[in-house]
Amino acid sequence: MKERIQNALNESKALRWSVLALVAFSMFCGYFLTDVMSPLKPMLEKELLWDSLDYGIFTSAYGWFNVFAFMLIIGGIILDKIGVRFTGLGACILMVLGCGLKYYAISTYFSPDSYMLGIKMQVFLASLGYAIFGVGVEIAGITVSKIIVKWFKGKELALAMGMEMATARLGTMLALAVTIPIATFFGHTDAAGAFHANIPAPILLCLVLLCIGTIAFFIYTFYDKKLDESLAEEKNEEDAFKMSDIWQIVTNKGFWLIAILCVLFYSAVFPFLKYATDLMVQKYNVDPNLAGTIPSLLPLGTLFLTPLFGSVYDKVGKGATLMIIGSVLLLFVHTMFALPILNIWWFATIIMIILGIAFSLVPSAMWPSVPKIVPEKQLGTAYALIFWVQNWGLMGVPLLIGWVLEKYCKGPIVDGMPTYDYSLPMWIFAGFGFAALIFAFLLKIENKKKGYGLEDANIKK
Repeated sequence: MKERIQNALNESKALRWSVLALVAFSMFCGYFLTDVMSPLKPMLEKELLWDSLDYGIFTSAYGWFNVFAFMLIIGGIILDKIGVRFTGLGACILMVLGCGLKYYAISTYFSPDSYMLGIKMQVFLASLGYAIFGVGVEIAGITVSKIIVKWFKGKELALAMGMEMATARLGTMLALAVTIPIATFFGHTDAAGAFHANIPAPILLCLVLLCIGTIAFFIYTFYDKKLDESLAEEKNEEDAFKMSDIWQIVTNKGFWLIAILCVLFYSAVFPFLKYATDLMVQKYNVDPNLAGTIPSLLPLGTLFLTPLFGSVYDKVGKGATLMIIGSVLLLFVHTMFALPILNIWWFATIIMIILGIAFSLVPSAMWPSVPKIVPEKQLGTAYALIFWVQNWGLMGVPLLIGWVLEKYCKGPIVDGMPTYDYSLPMWIFAGFGFAALIFAFLLKIENKKKGYGLEDANIKK
């Protein structure tokens, strides 16, 4: 009976991909909110009188609790000790609460003299909501990663992770592409004839989507419970997570190489996306109403390429090599953005497509490589530690870029809007790309020494 149930669950291809669809949809909803404010930077400056430093503070808030309160690491330990059902539902609830606070902050008027801890009250409350959401979406990310390993290990692991990432990137793509049209559609014209965008409208849409995503994950928990019941006979005391396992993780050189590669690579992508729409306006003279379309090509490309490269890793291997190639492309892209050449929209479009290829290569190989370096019982904590290291970059780099823009790159006011020279920020991003390339090479060398199997296929025949 037990064996029959087991064969009907994680051995069932249709069921594996069905549960993946449920949890991937939850991540889609989370990533929609993650980047929904990115295209709104010019509107925030015009309508709500934010500046680049305010925007930098807000975007850095994503990692406040994850980094300084160690919430991600705590979440990873809870994940390994209690399991994916409790941890995942808790993460979804945190995303909803954080989004609700963020919507309240953006939709409410605050006096210009109202401050909290030296930060404008509206910026502070929006940042606090984003910080709470950041805890939820990051813990959801590590939970979903462990769920995929649980259902797909020894099977189409990299393809499944690639499909989940592609679905999440679809959320990013839609956030970049539809946010401004939504804010414009629900805007209004005042008595003086001036048009005002409805900035809270796309955030309200995010709140609705997150509620639906929470329901989708709740449905998944029933399948997870049945899977645990079918695998109960295979578990033993050796599989239980112990606090001493944390020491085994942090003393693993391969773990640190992949964690540092992760933070360097993502620091050159996600913080860049926060400013990419403004870059299209400032450097490439793209219409502000269309500027989010070009950055949206990046997640659109990953929608197709991440599963493709994941399938290559599953069947052929070469995971470490894929990470090196992706890092080379990342360095090339930001160097092209930094150079004062071809400041026209079609060149920016080509470069963004190349960045999409890089952004597909590295994650499609990096995340499925972690189970080859770390035992499965430690995966929740290992992914949490990697995400924690990554959050230092997701928190610090946007703040750094905002500060650099405000202090060194500010130009004259044109039509009531500040102008910026993005050359220096792009060189900073290129520096992260160069450092990522170095660590990708070091990881390949370590793989050769320790025999992790990063160059081997994932599917066991």
